[in-house]
Amino acid sequence: MVYSLIMNINDVPYLNFNAKISWVFQYAVRAALSLLLMVILSAICWATIKTLLDLKTIFTRDMHEALKLVMVNSLTVLALLEVFMTALAYFEEGRVKVTYIIDTVLVVILTEVMVFWFKEIEYMRIVMVIVLVLSLIIARIMAIRFSPARAREEI
Repeated sequence: MVYSLIMNINDVPYLNFNAKISWVFQYAVRAALSLLLMVILSAICWATIKTLLDLKTIFTRDMHEALKLVMVNSLTVLALLEVFMTALAYFEEGRVKVTYIIDTVLVVILTEVMVFWFKEIEYMRIVMVIVLVLSLIIARIMAIRFSPARAREEI
């Protein structure tokens, strides 16, 4: 396969050496990203199956613990899904969308907030999480407002 890639790149005589190196690295990144997407997708499937199998523990534990387990597992799957969407957007567009990264962090932070809900936490830590969530929301609004796609639409 590597030989066929090299043969294809050598068939294009007008590419200089730097362009050929860039072309090879671009294909290497796409191959690594494809592997990463497969790993993330298998992790999402595994986590979903594990969450479904853990549903039987709802009947063996008290309601509070069972709902906590389902909620945290579901939010973790959603965080993995956001990471998958970020990698997929990079694969399709060649750039990372900031909104996907902010969404991923927000889902992870909300998962931690749900865990805080079931524990005794000092108020300063809660205030720090609230400030973090508010700053991420502001950053997301700014990313949408000043996105490159929106700037192209206005022109």
